[in-house]
Amino acid sequence: MSTAYVPQQPRPTRTGASPEPPPTPPYASEATRLLCVGTYLDPAFRDRVIEELHLNEQRFVAPSLGLDVARVLAHALRARRIELQWAGAILALWAAGAALTRGLLLIFALPGLLIVLAGWGRARGAPRWRLPASLLRCAGGLLSAGLLFLVLRAAFTGHPIRVWQAWAVLVTLALVGVCERARRDQLARALTGSLSREAFPDAAADPAERGGGPRFQRLKDQIRLEQHSPLVMYHEARPFCGAGEARDTWVLAVELKPDDLKKEQRPLSNRAILDSIRPRLEQLRLPAEHAERAGLTVRDRLRRLEIDECVFLPAEGERSRAEAPFHPEAVAEHCARAVEEGGEKRRHFLRIRVGGWEEELVVTVFVRVHTQGRMLVLEIAPHVLLPVREDFKEAPHSLQRNTPVGRAAEAALHVPGSVLMSLYLMGRAVMYVLRMLTGGYAQALPDGPALSVRELGSAPDGSQFQTMDVSRYLKSIQDRVANGVRAALADFGYQTGEFVQQINNISNGGVHIGRVEGSTFAVGEHASASTTAGGPVPREDTGAREGTGRQEGSVLQKGSEPQEGRGSDDHE
Repeated sequence: MSTAYVPQQPRPTRTGASPEPPPTPPYASEATRLLCVGTYLDPAFRDRVIEELHLNEQRFVAPSLGLDVARVLAHALRARRIELQWAGAILALWAAGAALTRGLLLIFALPGLLIVLAGWGRARGAPRWRLPASLLRCAGGLLSAGLLFLVLRAAFTGHPIRVWQAWAVLVTLALVGVCERARRDQLARALTGSLSREAFPDAAADPAERGGGPRFQRLKDQIRLEQHSPLVMYHEARPFCGAGEARDTWVLAVELKPDDLKKEQRPLSNRAILDSIRPRLEQLRLPAEHAERAGLTVRDRLRRLEIDECVFLPAEGERSRAEAPFHPEAVAEHCARAVEEGGEKRRHFLRIRVGGWEEELVVTVFVRVHTQGRMLVLEIAPHVLLPVREDFKEAPHSLQRNTPVGRAAEAALHVPGSVLMSLYLMGRAVMYVLRMLTGGYAQALPDGPALSVRELGSAPDGSQFQTMDVSRYLKSIQDRVANGVRAALADFGYQTGEFVQQINNISNGGVHIGRVEGSTFAVGEHASASTTAGGPVPREDTGAREGTGRQEGSVLQKGSEPQEGRGSDDHE
């Protein structure tokens, strides 16, 4: 039974307000579609998806909120099957042609080698490979044209080879070219058919879901059980695998001091603090009053802010992947016990998530509180998933732009190297089968995820608009978290000044922060602040940092006691 997290349903709109469209399910999200497209375009990406999710079946899948990596795996396997089918057909043609022409056809393998090397150099992406790759490509094309001219002359004159051998070479090359063109046409149909924006939401009609064999069907069910679960099985070296790039992780520690103005102090639990934070975060979903009264449709992504509680468990020590405690009762028990224990390996987090730009830009903030020894420790770990690679978006359009003559020329250029590429693909498939049969993956001890498919398909950076949205989401969430902690301290009879004032003490001293990306701050009467590989500057008026990302040469400024609701931005 799946334990996928279902976000809170949107609240009914007031009379006159435009109805809000339902949220897109993960299997139909734009991020899922683009990653599926990528499996047809990038063999290296496809191979890593298959290796992580299909070969290493002992590994738990990384959390994949907002997308369905089982569907990505389905298309990766389908893309490989199509690739191998065409490789087999092309190899059969080359073998028949070589036998029929007594090896004469194989002279075209030499320019094919140059063209394949050129393609490998271009795939490297480094600037230093561009010129050698272009030269190799030109040399391969010229050599192919020269050999083709000689064969054509022999076909019509019989010199220096037999006429029938020359015609056999020409016919074989033409058939290989037809296969190359048909392979590329099938790729275009897949990208513009079942993977188009219009057809992709219909998962029941997706041909990739029906293939893959029994192994895939078994792993598909296991992946869909794990990928959206509040239980996260992690590898010790990669606890937040799947959440994206860490941004401004910080720890705030303050002493719990009784407030003399309050009549009594009550014991403050971790649960009480989280319960104070959550309703303030939920308020970020509400549209601005003006928009609500005017009946306008508010499209700000904060309206679908997702809030849930998750618990992290180490994969080490589990006996098998199938026996991991993903059923709802076990997950609920782990959450209930982990929230107050403050353990090192089993950790409880409040998880706040915003899926922007059709799930291409995802901001996730993990919040953990711990009260022990009359100290309050607040941990905030923001992570950002950047947009999907640009080439995955552009490829379907580029395939449609080319003319028939251009498509034929492109296929002809790949004919000489098709035998080498087909041999390489078939050999790689044989090695994969051998690894699967002899690697002992099915009997291996469970392991945490080694990589995230979503992170693997991410671009190195986003646009300026997306950077602005990340900053806005993080500031809004951090402010509400800080307000919730401060309110909990006040409600239970503890002083709130130190929670804010310790940061002010740093700013009053004129502390110059050369770089704050990724740093950790520990503040409190007996605490010390240290700088690591970068880090946050919490906002001195709320306990949250003023901005996100890198800040060089910034000086903290004195703030004031935070006000409820400050820093939110509900309407784009």
